[in-house]
Amino acid sequence: MAGALAEVLGEVLVAPDGEEVAVAALAARGVSLVGLYFGCSLSGPCAQVGASLAAFYGRFRGEAAAAGAQRLEIVFVSAEQEQQQWQEAVRAMPWLALPFADKRRKLKLWNKYRVSNIPSLIFIDASTGKVVCRNGLLVIRDDPEGLEFPWGPKPFSEVVAGPLLRNNGQSLDSTALEGSHVGVYFSAHWCPPCRSLTRVLVESYRKIKETGQKFEIVFVSADRSEDSFKQYFSEMPWLAVPYADEARRSRLNRLYGIQGIPTLIVLDAKGDVITRQGRVEVLNDTECREFPWHPKPVLELTDSNAVQLNEGPCLVLFVDSEDDGESEAAKQLIQPIAEKIIAKYKAKDEEAPLLFFVAGEDDMTDSLRDYTNLPEAAPLLTILDMSARAKYVMDVEEITPEIVEAFVSDFLADKLKPEPI
Repeated sequence: MAGALAEVLGEVLVAPDGEEVAVAALAARGVSLVGLYFGCSLSGPCAQVGASLAAFYGRFRGEAAAAGAQRLEIVFVSAEQEQQQWQEAVRAMPWLALPFADKRRKLKLWNKYRVSNIPSLIFIDASTGKVVCRNGLLVIRDDPEGLEFPWGPKPFSEVVAGPLLRNNGQSLDSTALEGSHVGVYFSAHWCPPCRSLTRVLVESYRKIKETGQKFEIVFVSADRSEDSFKQYFSEMPWLAVPYADEARRSRLNRLYGIQGIPTLIVLDAKGDVITRQGRVEVLNDTECREFPWHPKPVLELTDSNAVQLNEGPCLVLFVDSEDDGESEAAKQLIQPIAEKIIAKYKAKDEEAPLLFFVAGEDDMTDSLRDYTNLPEAAPLLTILDMSARAKYVMDVEEITPEIVEAFVSDFLADKLKPEPI
């Protein structure tokens, strides 16, 4: 266990009293699950969640102690900028914390687990370091006594099981989804980007159905009232989890670690995830020619997929022409490297630590260069880490596969010096 956890957390953590605790010591305590709590003491929502989490942790620890094993530990991954604030926050918490000085590891954890907002709680298996549940905050809300510990993922068919609705009031069992590709659509009427996506998605749904492909969408509402749900659902030709079934809606959010809406998860006929980027795919492929949207190793940067730049470090190769041939050649150059990285991390059941893009010449690319203060040179090889506000730049006359591979390897080995964005 110590090896896998140390790879994620480092060798030591800090206790509330300031004492160091060896990560290796967690095994002796019987810890089988670790919750990574991303938060900040200055945040109102974090303070509120922190109180609930402390009560949950206290109950769970008390029951575990009576059973002779700790089972669960929580580690605070702070967003504090000042060490004194961090010290005060840690003293007030009953669990362990990542050392304040280990800022590079903190950023790596935010990127590794694609944390986009706080508070956030991610449970990982202490023996393997793999993610067990991406939305731990829903766990402590839905299972306050910890009866479902260790909250591991279940098959989609099991989580969605039960009646589903059509907007005409018809009900059918979730077994009707068997053998179909499924889009699990997390959305709400109060959210303007959701309503915009829904209008496009309605047309995409109809086009796919007209081709005879087996495809269904299941709407998982985040509306604030049943009336809002009904009004919004009336615009949709697909299925929905009943609004009153809050437990099932919450379990689906937990299953896919939903941190924001709109989100469209596309599943294959077996219920396995094809892509979590259904929103981007639908907007990029309005004719649905590439359905069911298997992920591409290298993407051409567009207005609709630029949002992915905020999800973690991204390699972006800027080219000097709007000519499709130039962009295609650039994609072919970096694709083998991207495929190798993706395959390596997929074998470990982890998301790749980099996304790969090619950027041509257009207004959006110009804005990105301006925002990140990049030179006008092209070709220009960069890695952009928006969450860390850092960039890594290689400005050479010719970009070769060897140069790209060395650049990526050095980045992953923490050998590159970042420049501020």
